[in-house]
Amino acid sequence: MVISYLKRRVLARFLRDQDGSASIEAVIMMPMVFWVYLAMFTFFQTYQEYYTNQKAAYTIGDMISRETLPMDTEYMDGIQDLLDYMTRSSGETTVRITSAKYDQKNKRFLLHWSRARGSLSDATQADVTGWTDKIPELEDGEYITVTETWTSFAPPFNIGLPVQEVKNFVFTRPRYAPWVLYSGGA
Repeated sequence: MVISYLKRRVLARFLRDQDGSASIEAVIMMPMVFWVYLAMFTFFQTYQEYYTNQKAAYTIGDMISRETLPMDTEYMDGIQDLLDYMTRSSGETTVRITSAKYDQKNKRFLLHWSRARGSLSDATQADVTGWTDKIPELEDGEYITVTETWTSFAPPFNIGLPVQEVKNFVFTRPRYAPWVLYSGGA
């Protein structure tokens, strides 16, 4: 009986005692707080990468839509350099510019020309035909310029996110000419 009384009394005092509990809680919580901080930073960086790539694609599309002179290989190389500069991507970047004409009778796009830089090939008529669900209907014979960009993004910390492939598909109408021309080789 005396032993059970002492156990209850000592146990009650032990349960009421709070000395050292803050340091124990800190040791338990700090790894979780640190991981949450790294996860938030990684998610922010991923969203920023998507946003930066989208803005670069829109900028390139807008730049091309203002062209009145034919584009050439040097211009395409400059577009690739601009994409690299704007995205500051650690992985390989790819850009493809395609000019297409809308055939209203058949409700499809016809390939005018296409050029790519990076690991992607030029667009084919089969690629362009599939764009009817991505681009709204245009007037018969109207031209449109499509800018496609691809970059890869590896998250800065391994929190379970895989390497992301960031793709953008931007279409613009030529502003100052009926269509954008391309002259030159590949």
